[in-house]
Amino acid sequence: MIDARTALIAVDVQNDFCPGGSLPVTGGDEIVPLVNELGRRFSTVVLTQDWHPDGHSSFASSHPGKTPFETVAMPYGTQVLWPDHCVEGSKGAAFHPDLDLSMAQAIIRKGYRREVDSYSGFVEADRTTPTGLGGYLKERGIARVVVVGLATDFCVNWTAQDAARHGFEAIVVEDACRAIDLDGSLGHAWAEMTALGVRRARLADLTG
Repeated sequence: MIDARTALIAVDVQNDFCPGGSLPVTGGDEIVPLVNELGRRFSTVVLTQDWHPDGHSSFASSHPGKTPFETVAMPYGTQVLWPDHCVEGSKGAAFHPDLDLSMAQAIIRKGYRREVDSYSGFVEADRTTPTGLGGYLKERGIARVVVVGLATDFCVNWTAQDAARHGFEAIVVEDACRAIDLDGSLGHAWAEMTALGVRRARLADLTG
């Protein structure tokens, strides 16, 4: 399954999404050794990195009277409001210190436009602005992507869905991801991914 036409996409394995960060995903740091192990098996590795300016529109602090995990209507749809996180250049935005994917050839930064969030590694939340990842992978001759990282029900989910929409075979390694599971968001995410043909795998399925 892992061949020259298969790429690993490691989504947002950053300090702020791990224990001690401003938006920690429970067990987020537990996936790091699994992601490292997978990375050594791929000839094409891409990282995505949440990269927000101060005062980003997805931050609850940018909306007086709102608190994290409430929602607001944005021009592109409903937006979950988050604690300030992954501010560009901050320690929280840096990759987890134990992440060892020095073989990665590309880093896709997302969410750097103040007025629009970006969960997916392929398309921003306005669903019209591409990041360039789709074109990069196609020019590299990639046909299949394996997605790991944080969080399963948000950035991993959107990235995997958009990979499928871009014509890639998409596989999510569930034990190399962790979820927020906000009001049932994890179950909803798996249903959405399955409907688009995204495959669900375990690390052993790829390394056994």
